[in-house]
Amino acid sequence: AHPAIWRGDDCAPEPAALPSGYAPLDAVLPGGGWPTAALTEIQLAREGIGELRLTLPALAALQRARRDIVFVAPPHRPYAPALAAAGLDPARLFVVRCPAPQDALWAYEQALRAPECGAAFAWLATRDDRVLRRLAVAARDGRTFGVLWRRPGQSAPAAAAALRLALAPHAGRLAVHVV
Repeated sequence: AHPAIWRGDDCAPEPAALPSGYAPLDAVLPGGGWPTAALTEIQLAREGIGELRLTLPALAALQRARRDIVFVAPPHRPYAPALAAAGLDPARLFVVRCPAPQDALWAYEQALRAPECGAAFAWLATRDDRVLRRLAVAARDGRTFGVLWRRPGQSAPAAAAALRLALAPHAGRLAVHVV
């Protein structure tokens, strides 16, 4: 009964979640969707396999709630007509390109903390545990759906991300594995 003693049956509640738009995916994600106010790490086996399409229904829902979307250091220029066809308003989508990796890291942290930002995606190669924890705290404080995209061959310790997924092509479809 002592308040300083944690008991195994005193589990934390499921994190707040944003429906992904894909019922089979929501069934396996903690809380039934993308964790909001948390950092999600997505490891890609290969680029161009439809990875961004996996998040588009959730991003469109965030924009309908009048929240902005920020992409920091994407490896390719986002194709605005495809994003608009998926229900995104290009006027509420911001793409940040930075000359130096530390500038991209700063921009991503600021986007995660911004109250008007519903989702912040970044393509950064950082492996520093302290930096990743700082980004996770920024997502929590800003109540932002933060995604750190890991390009092929990049990996990092699992300590900071609330959710880690691995994406790979499989039989002409996208295979999603919860790590």
